[in-house]
Amino acid sequence: MKKKINRHLMLLSSLAVVITLLLMAAVFYHIFQKQVMDDLRLYAYAMAQSVGHTTAEGTYDYRGHDVGIDKNVRSTVVSPEGEVLYDSNADVVSMDNHAGRPEVQEAFRLGEGRSVRQSDTMKMNTYYFTLLLADGNVLRVSRDSHNIWSILYSSVPAILMTVCALLGVCLVVSRYLTKTLLAPIEQMVEDMDCIEEKNIYEELQPFARTISRQHEAILNNVNMRQEFSANVSHELKTPLTAISGYSELIENGMASGQDVLRFAAEIHKSAGRLLTLINDTLRLSELDVMDKEIPFEEVNLYAVARDSVEMLQLRAQKREVTLTLEGEDCSVWGDRQMIEELVYNLCDNAVSYNNVGGKVCVRAGRVDGSSFLCVEDTGIGIPEECQDRIFERFYRVDKSRSKSTGGTGLGLAIVKHIVAIHHAHLTLVSEPGRGTRVTVVF
Repeated sequence: MKKKINRHLMLLSSLAVVITLLLMAAVFYHIFQKQVMDDLRLYAYAMAQSVGHTTAEGTYDYRGHDVGIDKNVRSTVVSPEGEVLYDSNADVVSMDNHAGRPEVQEAFRLGEGRSVRQSDTMKMNTYYFTLLLADGNVLRVSRDSHNIWSILYSSVPAILMTVCALLGVCLVVSRYLTKTLLAPIEQMVEDMDCIEEKNIYEELQPFARTISRQHEAILNNVNMRQEFSANVSHELKTPLTAISGYSELIENGMASGQDVLRFAAEIHKSAGRLLTLINDTLRLSELDVMDKEIPFEEVNLYAVARDSVEMLQLRAQKREVTLTLEGEDCSVWGDRQMIEELVYNLCDNAVSYNNVGGKVCVRAGRVDGSSFLCVEDTGIGIPEECQDRIFERFYRVDKSRSKSTGGTGLGLAIVKHIVAIHHAHLTLVSEPGRGTRVTVVF
């Protein structure tokens, strides 16, 4: 990253230096042109003051009017017909007609004229200034001077030395700026735990807060996974130990008759618990890493609730719990399998953690334009201090009762994930000894 920033700064510095030099050359050349033209104008007016001597034939004598003027300045007098009457550097007889010269035409029209013509060699420019004289003729003064390209060409060594010096300075400055700019970021990287306490730029503070929250979330996630792994190992150990113990007794011939049947039933029960635990663990892991888009469809929530109630009726009867369904047809937009899991887990919990002679009422319908599911029981209830943790993995309010009912402690964790995936809202109201009401609004 440092190298990239250095390269970009050097590139910008190089462009800035080159563009600045070109602009300065253009500005100075413009000033130079203006100065040359102003000097020619002064020369022209000075020469005009000395014009006025007449010859014996009654014509003006233009010789000597440029005495004392810069020897590099050429003067020419042109008649209204374009005939060259006088030229300080050439024989007028061999010179062509100047009536078509733009600076001459401009002087006859406006009193003054000027133009710049570039030579064929592309190295020199000729500057012209013309002035209308009192006798009706035009005085033209001119001089040759280097054009901008020749000036730049002659300045190349100096420009290259300047550019190299400036780039050297820019290199040192860019490295210093890069180091200074990245210092707070490097400090943030070195100590992620105290990232918000670092002396960072004001503009980076929202970014730092976001990184800090993500870092905390990652650490929490790691801790949760470690705890989850430990809990899974512990939960698996109990049924496996039971299966191993009972099977060893049977294998060694230490059980006979009714004991074999009883041990086999215990092995079957532990195996079933083990299978349920594995299935719930795998399902929860799937929900954790679910990153692909889930194909939602329209699901009849009342019909799903009716199917779950019918499946749990036999279990409810064995526990002497009355399980009823109320409501009307209502639809939600979601994944059918997940909705079925959510309803079944809530109803199964309500039956499992109920009292003998208790009731479970399942309601599905619409309220305020939204579909809802409500599962209310008259069971053992949940203490207030445990209600915030009831949806954590493997958390049980009554551990002994949970084991006896075959619960894995993962049902409500699965419910929480499904609610989040469907962007639904879940509320729990419970009181120990009086029951629990769970409501999910889609």
